[in-house]
Amino acid sequence: MAKPDGLDGLDRWDGLPGVGAWLRQRLPGLLRESGVPGAAVAVRTGDGVVEAVAGVLSTRTDVEVTADSLFQIGSITKVVTATLVLQLVDEGRLDLDAPVRVVLPEFRIADERAAQEITPRQLLSHVAGFEGDVFTDTGKGDDCLEKYLGALHNVPQLFPPGEMFSYNNAGYCVLGRIVEVLRGEPFDVCARRHLFAPLGMTHTANDPYEAIVHRTAVGHTERVSGSGLEPTPIWALARSNAPAGSMLAMRPRDLLAFARMHLAGGRGPDGGRVLSPASVRAMREPQITLPDIDQGTAWGLGWELFGPPGGAVFGHDGNTIGQSAFLRVVPERAMAVAIFTNGGPSRRVYAEVMGRVLGELAGVKLPQPPTPGVAAPPPEAARCTRYVGTYTSVTSETTVSRDSAGRLWLERTPVGVLADLDEAPYRTELVAWRGDTLLPVEPERGVHAPLAFLGDDGQGHAQYLHNGRADRRVSP
Repeated sequence: MAKPDGLDGLDRWDGLPGVGAWLRQRLPGLLRESGVPGAAVAVRTGDGVVEAVAGVLSTRTDVEVTADSLFQIGSITKVVTATLVLQLVDEGRLDLDAPVRVVLPEFRIADERAAQEITPRQLLSHVAGFEGDVFTDTGKGDDCLEKYLGALHNVPQLFPPGEMFSYNNAGYCVLGRIVEVLRGEPFDVCARRHLFAPLGMTHTANDPYEAIVHRTAVGHTERVSGSGLEPTPIWALARSNAPAGSMLAMRPRDLLAFARMHLAGGRGPDGGRVLSPASVRAMREPQITLPDIDQGTAWGLGWELFGPPGGAVFGHDGNTIGQSAFLRVVPERAMAVAIFTNGGPSRRVYAEVMGRVLGELAGVKLPQPPTPGVAAPPPEAARCTRYVGTYTSVTSETTVSRDSAGRLWLERTPVGVLADLDEAPYRTELVAWRGDTLLPVEPERGVHAPLAFLGDDGQGHAQYLHNGRADRRVSP
């Protein structure tokens, strides 16, 4: 029987080896077309792994990416933190539904009632409700997470615990401190002792001191619009945010070793138990449905859950200073894909690579990203009053306004740590998409990320501007 035509060199009959051949052929050109300095990709099905790399670790040094090069995985670290937490549940040392204060009596935020109620389960699923983008640097010592708790005392509560989803970095730092207290060791020691070592993750670095002995990627950003990418002035964010994803770096193959454990019911490569089957399942059980913002369908205990046509997928994305990482896992096919990049429009690389690989090996079709059409209409005039206003968080101030022609505009100004990192302001027109979710005309980092206007302030205005995080309205 004749074989069907391949897709740009990818032969549908060759399975994993064919995917590897296509990746090695396609990745260099895809990076050039996308303007991404360097990337590394690994794909696992069962016990088979293929890898592909292209580009450079830094445009300043031109050191080439290799399969053993380390990239920061950003917020994918949160699934590592969640796994460490669930190990404590397995050991009977932590109750996910008891208040955080059972373990951390010093846990305080501005809302005392909420502080008394918040549970580890709510932290794991991003429904705790307090302001989550707190990146306070409390030093490089082993006491940085202990000190970080003090930085939360004045953090505002945005909504009652459990009411809605709002991505919360600070919550994962609190979880990291829970791990430290119950283990009696610094977070990074816990991660290495209880996960990285048992899983054979030899090319994984908790901090710059460990990363420097490997070939390690540097992030690239565009400090001024149109100026081109350049290496970032600093390599990582503060150690106090490590459990949320400020520092952890690894090669793609090591991340797939972690994913394999979750696919193997919690067993490591030697068959030893790392996590119970019950906890593996619990991490993938939906805890909260996401708003209509094209990011996933629900959140579990650490994992983001996706429901594309063709089958269930779970995973996580990560972004640090000029680096992006993507992990997708298809349990029905015992399959995992990791994509690491170090700058530029990384979503273009993700869309083509992940789309082709999941489609070929798992029959999963990724949904097309939303794109405003040439004639995309403005939002309904009667609804614009609901959207207009100023929304704030500790990292940005966003103003939505309407001009004399009835067009809706969004202007976002970075503040705090993002301003310190020279994050560029962002301005775009907003057009109609689905209900109270609007689309930006101008992409940001190559993506037209939907924005949902949620809730009601009692005067006909949206209470929150939601793009994964809920920014609260501060003016009509």
